Amino acid sequence: MLRYYTRVCNFYYGSQSKLLVKEKKALPLNGNKEISFDKIEIISRKSKKRLSIKQIDSLPNRVKKIIKNDLKLIQKKKKNFINLNLKNIPNIMGILNMTPDSFSDGGKFNRIHQAKKQLKYLFKSGANLVDIGGESTRPGSKAISAKKEWSRIKKILTEIDRKNIISLDTRKSEIMEKGISFGVKLINDISGLNYDKNSIYILKKYNVPFVLQHSLGNPDVMQNNPKYKNVLLDVYDFFEDKIKFLRKAGINHNNIIIDPGIGFGKNLKHNITLIKNISIYHSLGLPILLGTSRKKFVKELSGSNDSSLRTGGTIGSCIFAMMQGVQILRVHDVNEIKQSIKIFKELIK
Repeated sequence: MLRYYTRVCNFYYGSQSKLLVKEKKALPLNGNKEISFDKIEIISRKSKKRLSIKQIDSLPNRVKKIIKNDLKLIQKKKKNFINLNLKNIPNIMGILNMTPDSFSDGGKFNRIHQAKKQLKYLFKSGANLVDIGGESTRPGSKAISAKKEWSRIKKILTEIDRKNIISLDTRKSEIMEKGISFGVKLINDISGLNYDKNSIYILKKYNVPFVLQHSLGNPDVMQNNPKYKNVLLDVYDFFEDKIKFLRKAGINHNNIIIDPGIGFGKNLKHNITLIKNISIYHSLGLPILLGTSRKKFVKELSGSNDSSLRTGGTIGSCIFAMMQGVQILRVHDVNEIKQSIKIFKELIK
């Protein structure tokens, strides 16, 4: 039987959105009247059709039932956690790589005094949370031991202010558990909980929120000619199947954040398809995180080879993601992203 997917589109913001929702001409995203939509795309592996929300009732009964169930999840208010206000679109996750070999800033913050200074700067610049990592997962990178990974991040974790939200970028259950004991409030596992099977047990044991990211294979091989039948729908199916599995394993549904994993086993075409159609993942009923910061696709589209010179492309993709209702943006340049968002929001009031 043909499977149908719902992607909301044609968004409105601010006062215009509130007015359209009040007049019942648009539907609020996640119960937030500040952002709404009045069109959807019905997508299958054979076709795609765009229609207004008023046309939904004219659909065949089976399709109409699917779409209306999806719309319930899309409109449902997201439950806030770890002091993140998911109604505030977007929340900004700063990046602190304590590695010698990360693709963008490897070696800049792997000494404790540098890391402390950068952590303070990221929060001062407006980050809602900061993601700390001790293992590079750039394309082509090799895994390191848990001992080495922990040695890189232990000191900075002893320095964190418990009032701040710290996320830990790791795929190892041992590091997750140690980090949680030091006050880490969110786990960001780029492997989609596939690298270390014990990770699920740790997340269940401590009832900690986490980012479930899609990645096609491990970092050392993930960019070796990645292939999909349909990247948008294949990633969707991965999330849907994994979420069902995790719920059966006793994981709290409200602890899950999804991330399509830009650059993790995807080529330029895959990445652009995912970003352009990111709003399809709202029908999974979970918060979306997107990490486009300084990624290779910016270089491929703009020609900026130096990763530190890709801020403009990052801003463009972040504004677009915000316009699609993405709740969390993972970025290096917090000050610049916050500034661009502030200006954008002022202009659409």
